[in-house]
Amino acid sequence: MLHILYIIAITAEAMTAALSAGRRNMDWVGVCIIAWVTALGGGTIRNILLGHYPMTWVEHPEYLLITAGAALFAALIASVMKKLKTLFLYLDALGLVVFTIIGCQMAQDMHLSIIIVLFSGMITGCAGGVLRDVLCGDIPLLLRKEVYASVSIVTGGIYVGLQYVEWGMHWASLIAATAGFVLRIVAIRYEWQMPKFVYKDEWH
Repeated sequence: MLHILYIIAITAEAMTAALSAGRRNMDWVGVCIIAWVTALGGGTIRNILLGHYPMTWVEHPEYLLITAGAALFAALIASVMKKLKTLFLYLDALGLVVFTIIGCQMAQDMHLSIIIVLFSGMITGCAGGVLRDVLCGDIPLLLRKEVYASVSIVTGGIYVGLQYVEWGMHWASLIAATAGFVLRIVAIRYEWQMPKFVYKDEWH
């Protein structure tokens, strides 16, 4: 089930990434690159930091075809996708929690500490979007007021905590994903924001 959700998530992430590329007037190659970076970049950065090889998309090159195809399809139906904004917000939330749990599992398989497990989950869930925003010249969503990275941390925390009390990986994954998904959707619905640090004095 987690693998199926992962395929759905990278497809949705690639499609929304294509729109970001389109807003920057990128060509077809640029659209595919932004899609790959967004959908697969979080796992790639995680693997580099943890020294885990080969990369997921090297083991499964079909992921490159899936995401590129989804991105190009999104470019062709861009006018229709605007009407599906709510759906893709839900799919983005799904992708965040699924990527987070997969990242946590990867670190657990390497027998790393709980802090690194949580960090691995957050990197997997958020880094792809950061790379997309940087390449598109935007301030990363992770660094803005949106409740995003914190949802990833909460999801990972629930996942690890439930395993600690011996609920089992499957139940922990299901409950953590559901809780994180609901939290993200509620945060969007009620426009919850993280506290901002504002400092305007100049240093001379």
